[in-house]
Amino acid sequence: MNNLEKKDFDAIVVGSGPNGLAAAITLQRAGLSALLIEGKDTIGGGMGSAELTLPGFIHDVCSAIHPMAAASPFFKSLPLESHGLELIYPEIAAAHPFDNGKAAFLTKSIEETASALGKDKETYLKLMKPIVNYWPKIDKDVLGPALRIPDAPIPMAQFGLKALTSALMLAKRFKTQEARGLWAGMAAHSIQPLSNLTTSAIGLVLMAAGHLGGWPIPKGGSIKIANAMASYFTSLGGKIETGTYIKSLKQLPSSHAVLLDVTPKQLLEIAGHKFSSIYKWQLEKYRYGMGVFKVDWALDEAIPFTADVARRATTVHIGNTIEEIAAGEQTSSKGKIVEKPFVLLAQQSLFDESRAPAGKHTAWAYCHVPNGSTTDMTDRIEKQIERFAPGFRDRILAKHSFNPAQMENYNPNYIGGDINGGIIDIGQLFTRPVISASPYRTSAKGIYICSSSTPPGGGVHGMCGYHAAKRALKDIFKLKANTPL
Repeated sequence: MNNLEKKDFDAIVVGSGPNGLAAAITLQRAGLSALLIEGKDTIGGGMGSAELTLPGFIHDVCSAIHPMAAASPFFKSLPLESHGLELIYPEIAAAHPFDNGKAAFLTKSIEETASALGKDKETYLKLMKPIVNYWPKIDKDVLGPALRIPDAPIPMAQFGLKALTSALMLAKRFKTQEARGLWAGMAAHSIQPLSNLTTSAIGLVLMAAGHLGGWPIPKGGSIKIANAMASYFTSLGGKIETGTYIKSLKQLPSSHAVLLDVTPKQLLEIAGHKFSSIYKWQLEKYRYGMGVFKVDWALDEAIPFTADVARRATTVHIGNTIEEIAAGEQTSSKGKIVEKPFVLLAQQSLFDESRAPAGKHTAWAYCHVPNGSTTDMTDRIEKQIERFAPGFRDRILAKHSFNPAQMENYNPNYIGGDINGGIIDIGQLFTRPVISASPYRTSAKGIYICSSSTPPGGGVHGMCGYHAAKRALKDIFKLKANTPL
Protein backbone atom coordinates (compact mmCIF):
# COMPACT_ATOMS: atom_id res chain seq x y z
CA MET A 1 0.00 0.00 0.00
CA ASN A 2 2.92 2.33 0.68
CA ASN A 3 3.78 2.24 -3.03
CA LEU A 4 0.38 3.61 -4.10
CA GLU A 5 0.27 7.19 -5.31
CA LYS A 6 -1.70 9.77 -3.35
CA LYS A 7 -5.42 9.98 -4.18
CA ASP A 8 -8.33 11.97 -2.78
CA PHE A 9 -9.51 8.77 -1.08
CA ASP A 10 -8.22 5.24 -0.87
CA ALA A 11 -11.65 3.90 -1.78
CA ILE A 12 -15.07 5.17 -2.78
CA VAL A 13 -18.32 3.31 -2.25
CA VAL A 14 -21.37 4.30 -4.30
CA GLY A 15 -24.72 3.50 -2.67
CA SER A 16 -25.60 3.43 1.04
CA GLY A 17 -27.79 0.35 1.31
CA PRO A 18 -26.76 -2.34 3.80
CA ASN A 19 -24.07 -3.63 1.45
CA GLY A 20 -22.67 -0.22 0.58
CA LEU A 21 -22.47 0.64 4.26
CA ALA A 22 -20.89 -2.75 5.02
CA ALA A 23 -18.25 -2.24 2.33
CA ALA A 24 -17.45 1.26 3.56
CA ILE A 25 -17.14 0.10 7.17
CA THR A 26 -14.89 -2.82 6.20
CA LEU A 27 -12.57 -0.56 4.21
CA GLN A 28 -12.45 2.14 6.87
CA ARG A 29 -11.70 -0.16 9.75
CA ALA A 30 -8.86 -1.68 7.71
CA GLY A 31 -7.18 1.71 8.07
CA LEU A 32 -8.13 3.21 4.68
CA SER A 33 -9.82 6.50 3.89
CA ALA A 34 -13.26 5.74 2.47
CA LEU A 35 -15.93 7.99 1.00
CA LEU A 36 -19.53 6.76 0.84
CA ILE A 37 -21.69 8.50 -1.79
CA GLU A 38 -25.50 8.27 -1.79
CA GLY A 39 -27.76 9.58 -4.55
CA LYS A 40 -30.69 10.37 -2.28
CA ASP A 41 -30.68 13.01 0.43
CA THR A 42 -30.99 10.27 3.06
CA ILE A 43 -28.91 7.12 3.49
CA GLY A 44 -30.04 3.54 3.85
CA GLY A 45 -31.27 2.31 0.48
CA GLY A 46 -33.91 -0.29 1.32
CA MET A 47 -33.53 0.49 5.04
CA GLY A 48 -35.82 3.50 4.98
CA SER A 49 -38.64 4.64 7.25
CA ALA A 50 -41.13 7.45 6.71
CA GLU A 51 -44.59 8.80 7.54
CA LEU A 52 -46.16 7.43 4.36
CA THR A 53 -49.80 7.64 5.46
CA LEU A 54 -50.57 10.00 8.36
CA PRO A 55 -48.46 12.07 10.77
CA GLY A 56 -47.09 9.95 13.59
CA PHE A 57 -47.37 6.65 11.71
CA ILE A 58 -43.85 5.41 10.90
CA HIS A 59 -43.70 2.89 8.05
CA ASP A 60 -40.75 0.91 6.76
CA VAL A 61 -40.42 1.84 3.10
CA CYS A 62 -38.79 -1.43 2.01
CA SER A 63 -37.16 -3.85 4.47
CA ALA A 64 -39.05 -4.36 7.71
CA ILE A 65 -38.21 -7.61 9.51
CA HIS A 66 -34.56 -8.57 9.80
CA PRO A 67 -33.81 -12.25 10.41
CA MET A 68 -30.73 -12.01 8.19
CA ALA A 69 -29.33 -9.13 10.22
CA ALA A 70 -29.56 -11.35 13.30
CA ALA A 71 -27.93 -14.26 11.44
CA SER A 72 -25.21 -12.23 9.68
CA PRO A 73 -21.61 -12.79 10.84
CA PHE A 74 -20.81 -9.27 9.65
CA PHE A 75 -23.57 -7.61 11.65
CA LYS A 76 -22.52 -9.56 14.72
CA SER A 77 -19.10 -7.91 14.44
CA LEU A 78 -20.53 -4.38 14.60
CA PRO A 79 -21.08 -2.37 17.83
CA LEU A 80 -24.37 -0.97 16.54
CA GLU A 81 -26.01 -0.89 19.97
CA SER A 82 -23.41 1.69 20.95
CA HIS A 83 -24.58 3.78 18.01
CA GLY A 84 -28.25 3.91 18.87
CA LEU A 85 -29.65 0.65 17.47
CA GLU A 86 -32.16 -1.21 19.62
CA LEU A 87 -33.50 -4.48 18.25
CA ILE A 88 -36.81 -5.93 19.43
CA TYR A 89 -37.24 -9.72 19.36
CA PRO A 90 -40.93 -10.72 19.41
CA GLU A 91 -41.68 -14.15 20.84
CA ILE A 92 -43.47 -15.31 17.67
CA ALA A 93 -41.38 -14.56 14.59
CA ALA A 94 -43.94 -15.61 12.01
CA ALA A 95 -47.44 -17.06 11.80
CA HIS A 96 -49.17 -18.80 8.91
CA PRO A 97 -52.99 -18.81 9.19
CA PHE A 98 -55.32 -21.18 7.36
CA ASP A 99 -58.94 -20.94 6.25
CA ASN A 100 -60.00 -23.22 9.09
CA GLY A 101 -58.97 -20.61 11.69
CA LYS A 102 -55.82 -22.43 12.77
CA ALA A 103 -52.25 -21.26 12.24
CA ALA A 104 -48.75 -22.69 12.17
CA PHE A 105 -45.97 -20.55 13.58
CA LEU A 106 -42.22 -20.09 14.04
CA THR A 107 -40.69 -19.27 17.41
CA LYS A 108 -37.16 -19.41 18.76
CA SER A 109 -38.01 -22.74 20.37
CA ILE A 110 -37.61 -25.48 17.78
CA GLU A 111 -39.55 -27.86 20.04
CA GLU A 112 -42.50 -25.48 20.38
CA THR A 113 -42.61 -24.86 16.63
CA ALA A 114 -42.44 -28.58 15.86
CA SER A 115 -45.03 -29.57 18.47
CA ALA A 116 -47.65 -27.37 16.80
CA LEU A 117 -47.22 -29.34 13.57
CA GLY A 118 -48.88 -32.47 14.92
CA LYS A 119 -47.86 -35.60 13.03
CA ASP A 120 -45.01 -33.71 11.40
CA LYS A 121 -43.28 -32.88 14.67
CA GLU A 122 -40.50 -35.43 14.31
CA THR A 123 -40.08 -34.72 10.61
CA TYR A 124 -39.58 -31.03 11.33
CA LEU A 125 -37.09 -31.75 14.11
CA LYS A 126 -35.16 -34.13 11.87
CA LEU A 127 -34.99 -31.47 9.17
CA MET A 128 -34.14 -28.42 11.25
CA LYS A 129 -32.19 -29.60 14.31
CA PRO A 130 -29.02 -30.49 12.36
CA ILE A 131 -29.05 -27.16 10.51
CA VAL A 132 -29.54 -25.19 13.74
CA ASN A 133 -26.78 -27.18 15.46
CA TYR A 134 -24.15 -26.77 12.75
CA TRP A 135 -25.16 -23.28 11.57
CA PRO A 136 -22.25 -21.60 13.46
CA LYS A 137 -19.90 -23.77 11.38
CA ILE A 138 -21.46 -22.95 8.00
CA ASP A 139 -22.91 -19.44 8.31
CA LYS A 140 -19.91 -17.78 6.67
CA ASP A 141 -20.05 -20.22 3.76
CA VAL A 142 -23.82 -20.03 3.26
CA LEU A 143 -23.59 -16.25 3.30
CA GLY A 144 -20.44 -16.04 1.22
CA PRO A 145 -19.16 -16.59 -2.33
CA ALA A 146 -20.68 -19.71 -3.88
CA LEU A 147 -17.53 -20.96 -5.59
CA ARG A 148 -15.08 -21.59 -2.78
CA ILE A 149 -13.94 -24.43 -0.55
CA PRO A 150 -16.09 -24.33 2.63
CA ASP A 151 -14.54 -24.17 6.08
CA ALA A 152 -16.69 -27.12 7.20
CA PRO A 153 -17.16 -29.29 4.08
CA ILE A 154 -19.29 -32.07 5.57
CA PRO A 155 -21.89 -29.89 7.35
CA MET A 156 -21.98 -27.59 4.31
CA ALA A 157 -22.59 -30.55 2.01
CA GLN A 158 -25.40 -31.77 4.28
CA PHE A 159 -27.00 -28.34 4.14
CA GLY A 160 -26.44 -28.04 0.41
CA LEU A 161 -28.20 -31.31 -0.38
CA LYS A 162 -31.34 -29.90 1.22
CA ALA A 163 -30.93 -26.29 0.11
CA LEU A 164 -30.47 -27.02 -3.58
CA THR A 165 -33.76 -28.92 -3.87
CA SER A 166 -37.02 -27.29 -4.85
CA ALA A 167 -39.39 -26.26 -2.08
CA LEU A 168 -42.08 -28.52 -3.52
CA MET A 169 -39.74 -31.50 -3.46
CA LEU A 170 -38.71 -30.90 0.15
CA ALA A 171 -42.37 -30.38 1.12
CA LYS A 172 -43.01 -34.04 0.32
CA ARG A 173 -41.42 -34.84 3.69
CA PHE A 174 -44.45 -33.32 5.42
CA LYS A 175 -47.96 -34.72 5.69
CA THR A 176 -49.92 -32.03 7.52
CA GLN A 177 -51.42 -28.86 6.11
CA GLU A 178 -49.76 -26.91 8.92
CA ALA A 179 -46.19 -28.02 8.17
CA ARG A 180 -46.58 -27.76 4.40
CA GLY A 181 -48.12 -24.30 4.63
CA LEU A 182 -45.51 -23.00 7.07
CA TRP A 183 -42.77 -24.30 4.80
CA ALA A 184 -44.32 -22.78 1.67
CA GLY A 185 -44.52 -19.34 3.26
CA MET A 186 -40.85 -19.48 4.21
CA ALA A 187 -39.69 -20.71 0.81
CA ALA A 188 -41.81 -18.13 -1.04
CA HIS A 189 -39.39 -15.45 0.19
CA SER A 190 -37.21 -16.68 -2.69
CA ILE A 191 -39.58 -14.81 -5.06
CA GLN A 192 -39.69 -17.50 -7.72
CA PRO A 193 -41.76 -20.61 -8.51
CA LEU A 194 -41.53 -23.12 -5.67
CA SER A 195 -40.83 -25.81 -8.26
CA ASN A 196 -37.43 -24.20 -9.00
CA LEU A 197 -34.27 -25.76 -7.67
CA THR A 198 -32.66 -23.82 -4.77
CA THR A 199 -35.99 -22.50 -3.44
CA SER A 200 -35.46 -24.58 -0.31
CA ALA A 201 -32.36 -22.57 0.57
CA ILE A 202 -34.06 -19.36 1.73
CA GLY A 203 -36.74 -21.27 3.62
CA LEU A 204 -34.17 -23.28 5.57
CA VAL A 205 -32.07 -20.19 6.34
CA LEU A 206 -35.06 -18.17 7.53
CA MET A 207 -36.31 -20.94 9.80
CA ALA A 208 -32.83 -21.57 11.19
CA ALA A 209 -32.44 -17.84 11.83
CA GLY A 210 -35.74 -17.85 13.70
CA HIS A 211 -34.62 -20.68 15.96
CA LEU A 212 -31.14 -19.29 16.52
CA GLY A 213 -31.78 -15.60 17.09
CA GLY A 214 -35.28 -14.67 16.06
CA TRP A 215 -36.63 -12.22 13.52
CA PRO A 216 -35.93 -8.79 15.05
CA ILE A 217 -37.32 -5.37 14.24
CA PRO A 218 -35.37 -2.15 14.92
CA LYS A 219 -37.08 0.18 17.36
CA GLY A 220 -38.16 3.29 15.48
CA GLY A 221 -37.94 1.78 12.00
CA SER A 222 -35.46 0.17 9.63
CA ILE A 223 -33.77 3.52 9.09
CA LYS A 224 -32.30 3.06 12.58
CA ILE A 225 -30.07 0.26 11.24
CA ALA A 226 -28.74 2.54 8.52
CA ASN A 227 -28.23 5.40 10.98
CA ALA A 228 -26.30 3.16 13.38
CA MET A 229 -24.08 1.81 10.60
CA ALA A 230 -23.43 5.32 9.33
CA SER A 231 -22.64 6.54 12.84
CA TYR A 232 -20.13 3.73 13.32
CA PHE A 233 -18.57 4.40 9.91
CA THR A 234 -18.08 8.11 10.58
CA SER A 235 -16.76 7.36 14.07
CA LEU A 236 -13.95 5.48 12.33
CA GLY A 237 -13.18 8.55 10.24
CA GLY A 238 -15.25 7.70 7.17
CA LYS A 239 -17.00 10.39 5.13
CA ILE A 240 -20.56 10.37 3.72
CA GLU A 241 -21.85 12.52 0.87
CA THR A 242 -25.59 12.49 0.07
CA GLY A 243 -27.63 13.99 -2.73
CA THR A 244 -25.15 13.02 -5.45
CA TYR A 245 -26.53 10.52 -7.95
CA ILE A 246 -23.64 8.86 -9.77
CA LYS A 247 -24.17 8.20 -13.47
CA SER A 248 -20.52 8.17 -14.52
CA LEU A 249 -17.14 7.41 -12.99
CA LYS A 250 -16.12 10.93 -14.07
CA GLN A 251 -18.22 12.32 -11.22
CA LEU A 252 -16.06 10.62 -8.60
CA PRO A 253 -13.02 12.03 -6.79
CA SER A 254 -9.78 10.14 -7.38
CA SER A 255 -9.30 6.84 -5.57
CA HIS A 256 -7.55 3.50 -5.87
CA ALA A 257 -10.76 1.45 -5.67
CA VAL A 258 -14.43 2.03 -6.45
CA LEU A 259 -17.12 -0.27 -5.03
CA LEU A 260 -20.56 0.05 -6.57
CA ASP A 261 -23.65 -0.99 -4.62
CA VAL A 262 -25.68 -1.28 -7.82
CA THR A 263 -27.11 -4.03 -10.03
CA PRO A 264 -25.65 -5.02 -13.44
CA LYS A 265 -27.92 -2.58 -15.28
CA GLN A 266 -26.51 0.47 -13.48
CA LEU A 267 -23.01 -1.01 -13.42
CA LEU A 268 -23.02 -1.01 -17.21
CA GLU A 269 -24.31 2.57 -17.33
CA ILE A 270 -21.72 3.86 -14.88
CA ALA A 271 -18.61 1.91 -15.84
CA GLY A 272 -19.44 -0.22 -18.88
CA HIS A 273 -16.86 1.54 -21.07
CA LYS A 274 -14.13 0.19 -18.77
CA PHE A 275 -15.12 -3.46 -19.07
CA SER A 276 -14.04 -6.24 -21.39
CA SER A 277 -16.48 -7.32 -24.08
CA ILE A 278 -17.07 -10.73 -22.46
CA TYR A 279 -17.75 -9.17 -19.06
CA LYS A 280 -20.20 -6.67 -20.57
CA TRP A 281 -21.90 -9.48 -22.49
CA GLN A 282 -22.44 -11.45 -19.29
CA LEU A 283 -23.82 -8.43 -17.45
CA GLU A 284 -26.23 -7.78 -20.31
CA LYS A 285 -27.55 -11.34 -19.95
CA TYR A 286 -28.22 -10.93 -16.21
CA ARG A 287 -31.82 -11.76 -15.31
CA TYR A 288 -34.14 -9.98 -12.90
CA GLY A 289 -36.99 -11.68 -11.09
CA MET A 290 -40.54 -10.86 -10.12
CA GLY A 291 -41.39 -7.46 -8.73
CA VAL A 292 -43.36 -6.56 -5.62
CA PHE A 293 -46.43 -4.44 -4.98
CA LYS A 294 -46.39 -2.97 -1.48
CA VAL A 295 -49.05 -1.36 0.72
CA ASP A 296 -48.76 0.41 4.09
CA TRP A 297 -51.74 1.14 6.33
CA ALA A 298 -52.43 3.41 9.27
CA LEU A 299 -54.89 1.50 11.46
CA ASP A 300 -57.34 2.49 14.18
CA GLU A 301 -56.75 -0.87 15.90
CA ALA A 302 -54.59 -3.95 15.48
CA ILE A 303 -55.44 -6.44 12.70
CA PRO A 304 -58.19 -8.81 13.99
CA PHE A 305 -56.78 -12.12 12.76
CA THR A 306 -59.02 -15.09 13.51
CA ALA A 307 -56.04 -17.15 14.65
CA ASP A 308 -54.81 -15.86 18.00
CA VAL A 309 -51.19 -16.71 17.23
CA ALA A 310 -51.34 -14.46 14.14
CA ARG A 311 -52.36 -11.55 16.39
CA ARG A 312 -49.12 -12.04 18.32
CA ALA A 313 -46.67 -12.50 15.43
CA THR A 314 -44.41 -9.88 13.88
CA THR A 315 -44.72 -11.43 10.43
CA VAL A 316 -47.78 -13.14 8.98
CA HIS A 317 -47.59 -15.20 5.80
CA ILE A 318 -50.96 -15.06 4.07
CA GLY A 319 -51.59 -17.71 1.45
CA ASN A 320 -53.33 -20.68 3.07
CA THR A 321 -52.06 -23.97 1.63
CA ILE A 322 -48.84 -24.83 -0.16
CA GLU A 323 -50.86 -25.64 -3.25
CA GLU A 324 -52.40 -22.15 -3.34
CA ILE A 325 -49.08 -20.42 -2.73
CA ALA A 326 -47.21 -22.49 -5.30
CA ALA A 327 -49.87 -21.89 -7.94
CA GLY A 328 -49.79 -18.15 -7.32
CA GLU A 329 -46.02 -17.85 -7.51
CA GLN A 330 -45.96 -19.90 -10.71
CA THR A 331 -48.65 -17.71 -12.30
CA SER A 332 -46.92 -14.46 -11.37
CA SER A 333 -43.58 -15.71 -12.71
CA LYS A 334 -45.26 -16.22 -16.08
CA GLY A 335 -46.26 -12.56 -16.24
CA LYS A 336 -49.86 -12.94 -15.10
CA ILE A 337 -51.71 -11.30 -12.22
CA VAL A 338 -52.81 -13.51 -9.31
CA GLU A 339 -56.27 -12.90 -7.84
CA LYS A 340 -55.32 -14.43 -4.47
CA PRO A 341 -51.63 -13.55 -4.10
CA PHE A 342 -49.29 -14.76 -1.41
CA VAL A 343 -48.95 -11.79 0.97
CA LEU A 344 -46.09 -11.10 3.35
CA LEU A 345 -47.38 -8.90 6.16
CA ALA A 346 -45.63 -7.23 9.10
CA GLN A 347 -47.24 -5.60 12.13
CA GLN A 348 -44.32 -3.84 13.82
CA SER A 349 -46.42 -1.51 15.96
CA LEU A 350 -47.61 -4.46 18.06
CA PHE A 351 -44.10 -4.57 19.51
CA ASP A 352 -42.81 -1.04 18.93
CA GLU A 353 -45.03 1.72 20.29
CA SER A 354 -42.91 4.37 18.57
CA ARG A 355 -44.35 3.35 15.18
CA ALA A 356 -47.84 4.83 15.73
CA PRO A 357 -49.80 7.24 17.98
CA ALA A 358 -51.08 5.77 21.25
CA GLY A 359 -53.68 3.07 20.65
CA LYS A 360 -53.14 3.09 16.86
CA HIS A 361 -51.21 0.71 14.65
CA THR A 362 -49.39 0.28 11.36
CA ALA A 363 -49.31 -2.60 8.92
CA TRP A 364 -46.89 -3.32 6.06
CA ALA A 365 -47.42 -5.88 3.30
CA TYR A 366 -46.43 -6.84 -0.20
CA CYS A 367 -47.14 -9.49 -2.80
CA HIS A 368 -45.18 -10.72 -5.80
CA VAL A 369 -46.16 -9.49 -9.25
CA PRO A 370 -44.71 -9.74 -12.77
CA ASN A 371 -41.58 -7.62 -13.16
CA GLY A 372 -42.58 -4.06 -14.04
CA SER A 373 -46.30 -4.68 -13.54
CA THR A 374 -48.51 -1.58 -13.32
CA THR A 375 -51.56 -3.41 -11.94
CA ASP A 376 -52.88 -2.00 -8.65
CA MET A 377 -52.89 -4.93 -6.22
CA THR A 378 -54.23 -3.02 -3.20
CA ASP A 379 -57.73 -4.50 -3.33
CA ARG A 380 -56.44 -8.04 -3.87
CA ILE A 381 -54.02 -7.74 -0.95
CA GLU A 382 -56.70 -6.34 1.35
CA LYS A 383 -59.09 -9.14 0.40
CA GLN A 384 -56.45 -11.70 1.30
CA ILE A 385 -55.92 -10.08 4.71
CA GLU A 386 -59.68 -9.76 5.27
CA ARG A 387 -59.99 -13.46 4.47
CA PHE A 388 -58.00 -14.33 7.60
CA ALA A 389 -58.87 -11.21 9.61
CA PRO A 390 -62.56 -10.28 9.09
CA GLY A 391 -63.07 -6.60 9.87
CA PHE A 392 -59.56 -5.57 8.82
CA ARG A 393 -60.79 -3.01 6.29
CA ASP A 394 -62.98 -1.32 8.91
CA ARG A 395 -59.82 -0.42 10.83
CA ILE A 396 -58.02 1.36 7.98
CA LEU A 397 -57.48 5.09 8.54
CA ALA A 398 -55.22 5.69 5.54
CA LYS A 399 -53.09 3.75 3.09
CA HIS A 400 -50.13 4.19 0.77
CA SER A 401 -48.96 1.90 -2.03
CA PHE A 402 -45.87 1.31 -4.17
CA ASN A 403 -46.08 -0.46 -7.51
CA PRO A 404 -42.90 -1.93 -9.07
CA ALA A 405 -42.07 1.26 -10.98
CA GLN A 406 -42.44 3.35 -7.83
CA MET A 407 -40.27 0.86 -5.92
CA GLU A 408 -37.56 1.26 -8.57
CA ASN A 409 -37.93 5.04 -8.47
CA TYR A 410 -37.38 4.95 -4.71
CA ASN A 411 -34.42 2.56 -5.00
CA PRO A 412 -32.84 2.20 -8.47
CA ASN A 413 -31.53 -1.24 -7.47
CA TYR A 414 -35.10 -2.58 -7.51
CA ILE A 415 -35.24 -3.13 -11.27
CA GLY A 416 -38.89 -3.66 -12.22
CA GLY A 417 -39.67 -4.01 -8.52
CA ASP A 418 -37.19 -6.87 -7.99
CA ILE A 419 -36.04 -6.40 -4.40
CA ASN A 420 -33.46 -9.22 -4.58
CA GLY A 421 -31.18 -7.59 -7.15
CA GLY A 422 -31.89 -10.37 -9.65
CA ILE A 423 -33.45 -13.81 -9.50
CA ILE A 424 -31.52 -16.36 -7.43
CA ASP A 425 -32.38 -19.54 -9.30
CA ILE A 426 -30.02 -22.38 -10.16
CA GLY A 427 -28.90 -20.47 -13.25
CA GLN A 428 -27.68 -17.48 -11.23
CA LEU A 429 -26.79 -19.05 -7.90
CA PHE A 430 -23.23 -19.75 -9.03
CA THR A 431 -22.99 -17.03 -11.69
CA ARG A 432 -24.11 -13.96 -9.77
CA PRO A 433 -23.58 -11.57 -11.56
CA VAL A 434 -21.19 -13.38 -13.94
CA ILE A 435 -19.13 -16.57 -14.16
CA SER A 436 -16.04 -15.64 -12.20
CA ALA A 437 -13.68 -16.90 -9.51
CA SER A 438 -14.51 -13.66 -7.70
CA PRO A 439 -18.05 -12.38 -8.29
CA TYR A 440 -17.22 -9.01 -6.71
CA ARG A 441 -14.31 -8.13 -9.00
CA THR A 442 -15.17 -6.66 -12.41
CA SER A 443 -12.97 -6.93 -15.49
CA ALA A 444 -11.62 -3.43 -14.82
CA LYS A 445 -8.88 -3.08 -12.23
CA GLY A 446 -10.02 -1.28 -9.11
CA ILE A 447 -13.75 -1.47 -9.86
CA TYR A 448 -15.95 -3.81 -7.79
CA ILE A 449 -19.64 -4.61 -7.48
CA CYS A 450 -20.89 -4.99 -3.91
CA SER A 451 -24.69 -5.16 -4.22
CA SER A 452 -27.21 -7.94 -3.67
CA SER A 453 -26.56 -8.92 -7.29
CA THR A 454 -23.54 -10.74 -5.83
CA PRO A 455 -23.51 -13.65 -3.34
CA PRO A 456 -25.28 -14.29 -1.09
CA GLY A 457 -28.03 -12.10 -2.59
CA GLY A 458 -30.86 -10.04 -1.14
CA GLY A 459 -31.50 -9.25 2.50
CA VAL A 460 -30.16 -6.93 5.19
CA HIS A 461 -27.00 -8.81 6.12
CA GLY A 462 -24.16 -6.75 4.63
CA MET A 463 -22.27 -9.84 3.50
CA CYS A 464 -22.14 -8.82 -0.19
CA GLY A 465 -20.51 -5.54 0.77
CA TYR A 466 -18.16 -7.16 3.25
CA HIS A 467 -16.88 -9.73 0.76
CA ALA A 468 -16.46 -7.15 -2.00
CA ALA A 469 -14.45 -4.91 0.31
CA LYS A 470 -12.39 -7.87 1.45
CA ARG A 471 -11.59 -8.62 -2.21
CA ALA A 472 -10.57 -5.00 -2.87
CA LEU A 473 -8.40 -4.92 0.24
CA LYS A 474 -6.48 -7.96 -0.96
CA ASP A 475 -6.24 -6.97 -4.64
CA ILE A 476 -5.41 -3.28 -4.39
CA PHE A 477 -4.08 -2.63 -0.91
CA LYS A 478 -2.53 -6.00 -0.04
CA LEU A 479 -4.40 -5.93 3.26
CA LYS A 480 -6.69 -8.24 5.17
CA ALA A 481 -10.07 -7.18 6.49
CA ASN A 482 -9.76 -5.99 10.10
CA THR A 483 -12.61 -8.15 11.32
CA PRO A 484 -13.13 -11.39 13.25
CA LEU A 485 -15.00 -13.00 10.32
